[in-house]
Amino acid sequence: MRGRSAMRADVIGGGLAGCEAAMQLAKAGVQVRLFEMKPEKYSPAHKYEGLAELVCSNSLKAERIGSAAGMLKEEMRRLGSVTMQAAECSRVSAGGALAVDRYKFSDKVTELIKAEPNIELISEEITAVPEGACVIATGPLTSDALAESIKGLCGEYLYFHDAAAPIVTADSIDMEKAFFASRYDRGEADYINCPMDKEEYERFYNELVNAGSAPLHEFDREHFSKIGFKVYEGCMPIEALAKRGEDTMRFGPLKPVGLRDPRTDKRPYAVVQLRAENAEGSMYNLVGFQTNLKFGEQKRVFSLIPGLENAEIVRYGVMHRNTFINSPKLLTPQFEMRDRPLTYFAGQITGVEGYIESAASGIFAGLSLARKLSGKSAVTLPRETMLGSLAAYVSDPTVEAFQPMGCNMGILPELGERIRDKKLKYERLAQRGLDSLDKLIETL
Repeated sequence: MRGRSAMRADVIGGGLAGCEAAMQLAKAGVQVRLFEMKPEKYSPAHKYEGLAELVCSNSLKAERIGSAAGMLKEEMRRLGSVTMQAAECSRVSAGGALAVDRYKFSDKVTELIKAEPNIELISEEITAVPEGACVIATGPLTSDALAESIKGLCGEYLYFHDAAAPIVTADSIDMEKAFFASRYDRGEADYINCPMDKEEYERFYNELVNAGSAPLHEFDREHFSKIGFKVYEGCMPIEALAKRGEDTMRFGPLKPVGLRDPRTDKRPYAVVQLRAENAEGSMYNLVGFQTNLKFGEQKRVFSLIPGLENAEIVRYGVMHRNTFINSPKLLTPQFEMRDRPLTYFAGQITGVEGYIESAASGIFAGLSLARKLSGKSAVTLPRETMLGSLAAYVSDPTVEAFQPMGCNMGILPELGERIRDKKLKYERLAQRGLDSLDKLIETL
C-alpha cells in the first residue's frame, strides 16, 4: 500500500472521465476524494448504481488503429486507461468494434476504483465547485445546483442544450462548384459558398422536409418541453425551419443576397455557406444547419448540396440536452481553467463528444493536475496524437462558434505527403501520432 500523501484533490463525477482522472491522480500519489451522487441520487438518464455507467450504447467504437476511435483507444491504453482495462474484461463480440457488457464494464471500473488505496469514493451530491484542486467531470446531465455553481465560474460560457450543425473536411469539398466569398465582399473571403439554382434548391428542399429524424431520448424530450420551443428558436433544426415554407430557408441561412457565383457572375437562387471550424481551415461547419436528422439521412440529403456530393462528415449534427462549457474561452490545453488555477474540467462538459473521448480527456486532466500538484511542468500533448488534437480543439481561443466534437481524422495535422488512398493515409496518421506519444511518454 502506498503511503499517505500531502497532495490532495477532489474529482466530481463518477463517469468515465471522472474515474480516469481519479486513477491518474491516485497513481501519481495524490489523495483523491471521488464524489458520485449515485446511488443517493440519479440523473434522468442513469439507472445503474455502478461507476462509469454506459447509458446509450455498449459500443466504444472501432478497434482498427487506422480509424479515429481505434487510434484514440490505443493512445489511452499507452497512458494507462482504466476504461480500456475494464473493456478488455467485459468485451462482447461486435465485429470490428469494441463493445462491452455494460453492467460488467461498470462493475469492473467500480472494482478498480474501490481497490485503489489513494481513492476515497464518496456517495454524495456536490452542489458547489470546491475551493481547492479539483476535476469537474459531471457529464452532459450535470445536476441543476452544481450547474448554477459552474455558471458562477463560467458566466455566459455555460450552455444547457446542444443543437449542432454537421462539420466536413475542407479537402472533401468540391471547389469546382463552391467558391470563397463574404457577402458584399466585406472583409476577408471567410466563407465557402455552395450555390444552388432553382431546380437544385427545390430538390434539396423536398428531400429535407421528408427526411427521417432521430428519436429523442425521454430526458431530452422532457428538457425541450420544459424550456419551450421559443427559447430554442435561435438554434432551430434546419428541417424544422424548412417545414415553415418552401422559401423560408432562402430568407434565412440560405439567403443568396450579397453573393455572386463566379462561374455565372449572377446571384444564385440559394447559397449554403460553410465557416472554418479551426484555425488551420481543415474543417468547415454548415452555417445554420443544426439538425436532428438521422445520421444516414444527413449524409444522403446534404450530399445534394452542390460541392458537398462527396463531403466527408466528421461530426454529424445533433440535438440533445447537453450541459457543456465554451472551453476555448475558458480552458488551457491541459483542461485547466485559465482564470482559476487548479480547477480542471473533463468529459463531455468540456465539449468532447462520446464515451472514449470523455474518458481520454479525464486521463489527461488527471495527469495534468497531478503534475501541477507535484511541482512538475505542464505537458502539452503532441498535435499528431488524437487526444492532443482534441485538447487543442477544445482550448483553441480562435474558435468562435464552438460545437462539441468527437474524435475524427479531420482534426489531425496533415501529413507532409499527399496520399490518395484514404485507408493508407489514416494508417500513416495513426502511426505518426502513436510514435509521437511514445516519445512523450519516455520523457514522463
